[in-house]
Amino acid sequence: MKESIKLTINEQALTAKPGQTILDVAWANDIDIPRLCYLKGLSGVGACRLCMVEVRGVPRLLAACVARVTDGMEVITDSPKLKSYRKMVLELLLAERNHICAFCVASGNCELQDLAQSLGVTHVRYPYRFPNFKVDASHDRFVHDPNRCVLCTRCLRTCEEIEGARTWNVRGRGIHSVMITDLNQPWGESPTCTTCGKCVQACPTGALVEKGRATGEMTRTGNLLPKLTSMRESGR
Repeated sequence: MKESIKLTINEQALTAKPGQTILDVAWANDIDIPRLCYLKGLSGVGACRLCMVEVRGVPRLLAACVARVTDGMEVITDSPKLKSYRKMVLELLLAERNHICAFCVASGNCELQDLAQSLGVTHVRYPYRFPNFKVDASHDRFVHDPNRCVLCTRCLRTCEEIEGARTWNVRGRGIHSVMITDLNQPWGESPTCTTCGKCVQACPTGALVEKGRATGEMTRTGNLLPKLTSMRESGR
């Protein structure tokens, strides 16, 4: 196996290690690629499709968080086509659920909100769906509001890969998909939840929040999961 891989990203010559993803290499070289479902310290799933990039010779767009680099690969991360595609994906996410920032405790600390601002999404061209999901406030410390969920599954992967509890899962399909705890029990009645709060820290929107927070008061520790992952891998 080759010890290093040579590739270009936006015509910049770079070197990578075998097994690295396009997103890994881009981040290591301060090249920004929008993402929502990806969180450092968790496995990549390519769910949100915001990190899609162009690769010369490949007829389709690739998700940078799961696509492995190959020798001689030529990657484009920023083009009119990609900007248009990302804006469309973001608008569809906004249209699917209730993301009214003025009433959200995560306003000002929301990755979906930040992406909308950075990508210039000022309005949504698609019909709003707004399925009316029941808010689960049964937990002593936290609240689950599926109406603000983007189905990134960061909570699921955090619970499984970091905490090892496997409390969260996905029920339903399409517009009716929703995150559930255990066998669709109220969160407060979950026999597996350890109340660690890691899933709340991993959530990019206001779908999982701490109780007692008013609009705009929710804060999160951005380096918590990478730190925990590093400690786990080092055996500490």
